[in-house]
Amino acid sequence: MTLADVAARAQVSPATVSRVLNGNYPVAASTRERVLRAVDELDYVLNGPASALAAATSDLVGILVNDIADPFFGIMASAIQSEIGGPGGRAGGERLAVVCNTGGSPERELTYLTLLQRQRAAAVVLTGGAIEDAAHVTAVGSKLRKLVDAGTRVVLCGRPPAPEAIALTFDNRGGGRRLTEHLIGLGHRRLGYIAGPEERTTTRHRLEGHRDALAAHGIEDDPRRTVHGRYDRAAGYEATLELLRRDPSITAVVAANDTVALGACAALRDSGLRIPDDVSVAGFDDLPFSIDAVPALTTVRLPLAEAGARAGRIAMGREEPPAGGIATVGGELMVRGSTGAPRE
Repeated sequence: MTLADVAARAQVSPATVSRVLNGNYPVAASTRERVLRAVDELDYVLNGPASALAAATSDLVGILVNDIADPFFGIMASAIQSEIGGPGGRAGGERLAVVCNTGGSPERELTYLTLLQRQRAAAVVLTGGAIEDAAHVTAVGSKLRKLVDAGTRVVLCGRPPAPEAIALTFDNRGGGRRLTEHLIGLGHRRLGYIAGPEERTTTRHRLEGHRDALAAHGIEDDPRRTVHGRYDRAAGYEATLELLRRDPSITAVVAANDTVALGACAALRDSGLRIPDDVSVAGFDDLPFSIDAVPALTTVRLPLAEAGARAGRIAMGREEPPAGGIATVGGELMVRGSTGAPRE
């Protein structure tokens, strides 16, 4: 596609398209929106630096995260960035890492992928779970294929496999199952579960693991004992109060992640309940603060830093991709003071 094609689609002059894309001249908002829509529809890629050949890549590496303030993503992004230096970049062998914070927005994720394509990024690493929406999955797949075809290395870290990229996936389902089996082994039968946002793959996989464990031990999956919410402390607090309202007899709360678990612990304490004497609490991820919680949090440790570093090395071509382009990284159950046998 050429700039003239974009101009024809937007029904403006090529000069107007150039002004919108370069941002060097005021353009009416409605016209600008029409041009950008045409750019997106035609998947037009603006030429990068004049020094780069059309088929070449730049020194830019994009790292997509859902929320950089969340330690889950911060740890991975830091580890990825630590591995992206070395030979190949024009500035003394270094590359420029750009962390793209999507805020969980599907539209922003697609926008960042388009911008990275325009900049001919050397590599793109997408971290964390994906959004389960067929149209969005198709759109992301199309963007990733175009990046790969242009010479960009694309790696998924902690994200389900996609045919367009190399994937290092986390065994969220297996970790969720082991966590619930631990609580069942202690004697718990009435377990509340705080799940993440319903549209996220991570949410579904961890919840499926929990339900697999319940089914394997003949325990009813009572829908009253599952509440969905955000992956943050406030959601954990609110969801725990809701679980207690629905079923005051629960003896354990399994949280979507460690941050949610902290909110659950606060809600239980504010309700006059002791941990684990009255209610056990378990999290997921083994984020740095989990061992310093009082009591220390039982959780599933995901090797976030190790996976991020490996994704960075693969993205830079310094480590061979896994066989078949996919590797599953397991989690380790970390049993600590927040879980114990239920009171009779």
